[in-house]
Amino acid sequence: MKNYILDTNVILHDPNSVMNFAENHVLIPIEVIEEIDRFKRESSDLGQNARSFSRMLDALRRGGRLSEGVPLANGGRLRILLSEKNGNGSLPLGVNTVDSRIVALTLAVQKTAPAVPTILVTKDINLRIKADAVGLQTEDYETDQVLLTDLYTGMFEIPVSSEQLNQFRSREELPLPEDRVFFPNEYCTLMEDAPSRRSALAKVAEDGKRLVAVYDSRDGVWGIKPRNREQNFALDALMDERVRLVTLMGKAGTGKTLLALAAALKRTLQDREYRRVVVARPTISMGKELGFLPGTLEEKLNPWMQPIYDALELLGDLNMGHEHRRSAELIRSGSIVVEALSYIRGRSIANQFMVIDEAQNLTPLEVKTIITRVGHGSKIVFTGDPYQIDNPYVDSSSNGFNHIVSKFRSQAIAAHVELQKGERSRLAELAANIL
Repeated sequence: MKNYILDTNVILHDPNSVMNFAENHVLIPIEVIEEIDRFKRESSDLGQNARSFSRMLDALRRGGRLSEGVPLANGGRLRILLSEKNGNGSLPLGVNTVDSRIVALTLAVQKTAPAVPTILVTKDINLRIKADAVGLQTEDYETDQVLLTDLYTGMFEIPVSSEQLNQFRSREELPLPEDRVFFPNEYCTLMEDAPSRRSALAKVAEDGKRLVAVYDSRDGVWGIKPRNREQNFALDALMDERVRLVTLMGKAGTGKTLLALAAALKRTLQDREYRRVVVARPTISMGKELGFLPGTLEEKLNPWMQPIYDALELLGDLNMGHEHRRSAELIRSGSIVVEALSYIRGRSIANQFMVIDEAQNLTPLEVKTIITRVGHGSKIVFTGDPYQIDNPYVDSSSNGFNHIVSKFRSQAIAAHVELQKGERSRLAELAANIL
């Protein structure tokens, strides 16, 4: 049995966090409740999380007094801690701040029950340092964290004989070895173990027991031809009707957004599979904010969506067929809709091809909100680079993009591809690698 004391930022990050500490005691300082109260009027996701947590506490009150502790569904127990000072009446950090009062409460709990491990859980690095300085045990909230080193790549290689390679090329199918678990839509490179070193591209079938051929994209998609095997894999996932959720990860210049938009335009305008293309990205800037922008909503969004317009213009220049139209015309006609993610809650988006760019700046709750908006007949693509995060509230391990990749890897309805080679230009590739 352990005592876990939660900081405000943990609850604002995940309002259901109190349920993730197994059969232990979860203690919430009264200062945290006061801070939560200040956030609940905000229209942001932080405000939504604050209101969700307040409703949860109100429901738990039916099981007893919160000051004495109430049982949780997972077998643990939750209790609200009242303010506490050291025996001499001073605060441990010397200043009367919320952090200092939380540390004082944690010290008091540790002193009351020295045999029970008492752990302060906070996403604030500085508070963890302060708490450690006064002898407390601290932890980050890691329940939804996925380290980049552990992130699912969506690809693997298998050595095969010449006979096996020929069999796959003729039948477009090959049994998988049974010595490991393979995920549906996991992509594979068959490498011939012979001097010729031939290869073939494949993916794991829905049953996870055999390899099947990937989409033939040699003729290109909306003017875009794959330049490496990862782009071949990405186009297969984007063009596969059975795959409804695609995540494309890669550094700057690997072609994530361009490939997603090319597939979206082909499937929507040429194949008529979807009603329209919906493109959105978080409105988070790199560096200092510019302040309020004048004009209509469309004019305000222009600076954020300019990378999308650039990609659409490039695709328009590359595709000179009968479907060729400039991005401005496509947007005016409603074939492409550029939206802000701020207004997506409460909607049901059916029969549309959705592209969510820069998804590494989203929180796990935000990506859940977005995916649960996807209606019948829609497909959604998330593109992201966990090494380029501008949102101060997430990092390379706790962002929503990693969360999707990790949670959906075993689902036949989803596919993930990590694009590794930059194709924008030689200079861009060098900058992404050495800077």
